[in-house]
Amino acid sequence: MRKVLLVILDGWGHSDFEGEPTQGNAVELASVPSFRHLYETCPRTRLACSGTDVGLPNGQMGNSEVGHLNLGAGRVVHQDIARIDHAIAENEFASALNLNKLVQQVREAGSKIHMVGLVSDGGVHSHLRHFLALFDLLPKDIPIRVHCVTDGRDTSPTGGAGYLAQIETACAVSEHWSIASVCGRYWVMDRDRRWDRTRRGYDLIVSGQAEVWADDLGFMQQGYESGVTDEFVLPTGIRGVGEDGVSPDDVVILMNFRADRMRQLVAALSRDDFDEFKRPGENARTIVSMTEYEEGLPVTVAFPTDNVSRGLSEHLSSLGKRQLKVAETEKYAHVTYFFNGGEEAAFMGEDRSLVPSPPVATYDLQPEMSARRVTQSVIAGLRDNYDFILVNYANPDMVGHTGVLSAAIKAVETVDLCLAEILAVVDEHPEWVVLVTADHGNCEEMIDSSGRVQTAHTTTPVDLMFYDPLGGDVSLAHEGRLSDVAPTVLGQMNIDQPPEMTGRDLVTGQVMLEID
Repeated sequence: MRKVLLVILDGWGHSDFEGEPTQGNAVELASVPSFRHLYETCPRTRLACSGTDVGLPNGQMGNSEVGHLNLGAGRVVHQDIARIDHAIAENEFASALNLNKLVQQVREAGSKIHMVGLVSDGGVHSHLRHFLALFDLLPKDIPIRVHCVTDGRDTSPTGGAGYLAQIETACAVSEHWSIASVCGRYWVMDRDRRWDRTRRGYDLIVSGQAEVWADDLGFMQQGYESGVTDEFVLPTGIRGVGEDGVSPDDVVILMNFRADRMRQLVAALSRDDFDEFKRPGENARTIVSMTEYEEGLPVTVAFPTDNVSRGLSEHLSSLGKRQLKVAETEKYAHVTYFFNGGEEAAFMGEDRSLVPSPPVATYDLQPEMSARRVTQSVIAGLRDNYDFILVNYANPDMVGHTGVLSAAIKAVETVDLCLAEILAVVDEHPEWVVLVTADHGNCEEMIDSSGRVQTAHTTTPVDLMFYDPLGGDVSLAHEGRLSDVAPTVLGQMNIDQPPEMTGRDLVTGQVMLEID
């Protein structure tokens, strides 16, 4: 039986390292001797991490939430976007939202319905087609206000104007429907307790206090011409409708299905005991969210969470094994909540090490992030009496999202140095084996085929590399999925996988060596 260290290089997609480096490939352009040594000398395979292989619609790029769910569950986990798509296709969307009751409530109160969410087809936090499907179900005499959050991370940095145009077209069928506000996700979707950002988004949506006012959506193109991309669009109100804000009798429908980047805004929208910043007046009494953002929030959930039982962490805990989860703030929820199948609380025997992410506006300004401190926590864990350690390095993904190639190269090189430090300690503690993989691609493709900056994730598979300091003879299956990683971990620990895990152990042959 061995102990297992699982290293997640977040956003580090597969690269061939053949010939000249590919344009825009931060991995190939960087100096990564540790990673390349593993790639060239260790057993390795590729893992599918997008589309139906991780429970998403066919062709949909993966993301960190989906990736960690599948990694920890040991089975393909059908994702919220697919569940909502299915409800729309089966004419069950209205009933999931309890839309008839909401419409009746608005009619009786003479109030409005507000749609709030990320307007894009990125499919990571929301999808434009869900907005359009809801428009098709709403009576045209009900006042609708749309508060559009622009993307620019999971889509083109300047694609927002096109998405807003589709919302504007949908609103044009009724004189009672209109876009009320537009705001970049930088302000509305923070997850790192930068409450000043959240406050600015809240003030725009709820209080009608915009930092910029516009007569129409032409301001988006003007912003592009001055270098403002979708992610950073200032809180902007549309004159004539944006001033009203949200009244207590109004209904708010939150369109995002991914939880982590909605928690702060929704806490401000809904909690009576919220005290991170001052809120004028009373919140809307009826709030509906697509999914459960956080346990205990006073909102109605249209698509309740299907918690994943008997994943890797829960199974190890039931057997009395000790485990450690390490990440910096940006990815802390992924190695805990998501990896644990939607379970907020730590399992028995599970310790967690949270390292604060640096307080910078964007991570291209500090591409090293907090990787060295993360590494220190991992090294301490390797020297302690743990059976399993999970660590996430956020740099490749978070810096990749900035679109700054030089910074992404630095981020990748930083992680490679950390990997070298970890492997050196593992060599001193040969009871450990190391599995190095990723949750999805990103920084390996930062310039698209037309030469434009690309900030979104990719559908590139990721590598899984097996490092054994004892040099045992190991064979891996030719290919796999993220859901095969948990069974592979259990195989190294000589633990049977529970029946709930439908993934497979990717080790197809192994000569076990004795530890001195």
